[in-house]
Amino acid sequence: MTGVSVVTATGTKAKLLNYGDAVEVVFQGTNFEGAINHPLHIHGYSFYLVGTGTGNFNNVTDPRSFNLVDPPHINTVAVPKNGWAAVRFYATNPGVWFIHCHLERHATWGMDTVFIVRNGKTRATSIRPRPPSMPSCT
Repeated sequence: MTGVSVVTATGTKAKLLNYGDAVEVVFQGTNFEGAINHPLHIHGYSFYLVGTGTGNFNNVTDPRSFNLVDPPHINTVAVPKNGWAAVRFYATNPGVWFIHCHLERHATWGMDTVFIVRNGKTRATSIRPRPPSMPSCT
């Protein structure tokens, strides 16, 4: 097969966040008929579910329906089949945090990524250093 690239043009990309950033993520379900909801989970965080809807998310009209008064505070959201779910949180837990679909088969399809949250400006808002008694990786 000449002229065919075996290298993908897209792939999983990590998102780098600063400590304290206000984060909004819209998970978009692009399922086929008969598919199921996607239970998406963010490690290291609970978040506010501010909105859900059907079809493709419209960044102009859909935010008007967001619940900003008393949204549920959860750590896993069921993204509706052929729909979307919008979540918000503050990046106040430094480290590398895995985001994935709880259906293992879907994770093998690439429904996962990571947020990398940078250290804050103080010791209390930063990852603790390695204890002196712990060997370092080489």
